[in-house]
Amino acid sequence: MAKNVFEVKTVSYRYQDAAGLDGVSFVVAAGEKVALLGANGAGKSTILKILDGLIFPDKGTVVAFGENLTEPALNDEGFATAFRRRVGFVFQNSDAQLFSPSVWEEIAFGPLHLGLDPAQIRSRVEDTMHILGITHLKERPPYHLSGGEKKKVALASVLAINPAVLLLDEPSAGLDPKTEEFLIRLIGDLSRAGKTVITATQDLGIVPQIASRAIVLGEDHRLSGEGAAVDVLADEELLREANLVHHHAHAHNGTEHFHPHSHVEEHDHH
Repeated sequence: MAKNVFEVKTVSYRYQDAAGLDGVSFVVAAGEKVALLGANGAGKSTILKILDGLIFPDKGTVVAFGENLTEPALNDEGFATAFRRRVGFVFQNSDAQLFSPSVWEEIAFGPLHLGLDPAQIRSRVEDTMHILGITHLKERPPYHLSGGEKKKVALASVLAINPAVLLLDEPSAGLDPKTEEFLIRLIGDLSRAGKTVITATQDLGIVPQIASRAIVLGEDHRLSGEGAAVDVLADEELLREANLVHHHAHAHNGTEHFHPHSHVEEHDHH
């Protein structure tokens, strides 16, 4: 495998009515745990879609595993199959990802389309369900499951193809504390197994546990900063400018004091 799984070079992307990314560049090395941080609309999901080959830059280039990731390249069956084996994407909204009549069929879909034989498919599905603790759900329709259960099935459907790279879009959104804790442990396990994990999140509270490096997108859709996750989280000015934290003021002994607060911690975790 190439030393770098992704090389993003001055990538810009524009939606029909709004900017998505503006001249963003960064590199992700094999085996890294990276957090993509930014406020809503900064471009985190856009980056993940570009890395997964779902959309393509208007300007700039993306190199994946040492080869240019372009629309013509993904139209080549050999390249597309190799790429899809290596990269798995878990969407923020599990309902957008789940479509099969049963959990078993959902998890088997990827291995089946990779051309694995029935015994391999059965083994992959059973092993993945066991790892995620969802074997008891195998006959259930995904749309009847709870939010946390849907998230686990979506993860299982991606893990069953055994990708080298996992792209996770706001994976902790809407999860109860127990499922969030499970997710954090799973990301750690995957990283120790040599996987590259790229997580887009606003949830600063989980970043130290899921990432060794952080990339920050500003509201201008440009790269605001990057570095070791602990250093980025300690850079209050950077986080404030990216609208990831805000200040609350209060008076103490006649003097006004300001304290940083994460938007997500304040408003999304009830």
